[in-house]
Amino acid sequence: MIRTNHQLDAKGLACPMPIVKTKKAITDLEEGQVLEVQATDKGSKADLAAWAKSVGHQYLGTVEEGDVLYHYIRKGSNEPEVEKTFEHTVSLDELGSRDGLILDVREAAEYAFGHLEGAISIPMGELESRLTELNKDQELYVVCRTGKRSDLVAQLLTSKGFNKVYNVLPGMNEWNGKIKKEI
Repeated sequence: MIRTNHQLDAKGLACPMPIVKTKKAITDLEEGQVLEVQATDKGSKADLAAWAKSVGHQYLGTVEEGDVLYHYIRKGSNEPEVEKTFEHTVSLDELGSRDGLILDVREAAEYAFGHLEGAISIPMGELESRLTELNKDQELYVVCRTGKRSDLVAQLLTSKGFNKVYNVLPGMNEWNGKIKKEI
């Protein structure tokens, strides 16, 4: 059993709510203390790990018990958290007039139930192991459900040498246009 200083129940919540609740809960902890986040959203594993890294906290890992994921995050320094946001964005509506690859970083089930025509699926949690599937010289338009995961992925891709990366805002939950399903 992992010793924690605070537990957060985020079960039943979908992205971005586990991150939103985690951000709020971790502010009450002291540097070095550990937060346990209980979640049922499978995407929360990659989401919380990427978020923690982007703001200076240590993502310790996840334990899965049945349908519940227990995430453990050690709070970083007490310096004010400055969350970086990716500066290059494109609106969903602009995608039709752009050339490049639409990279959908949602979980496979989210993608299957509705995605943009021509988009490829690489869930955020699989991205680092699948980078060779992407062309560093091609424009990449990263989309997720709300814009949060795509923001983190855009930052990651840029740090790995991809120069033509755009975060698509808002995410798919705001899209009212045509979608393709693969179920």
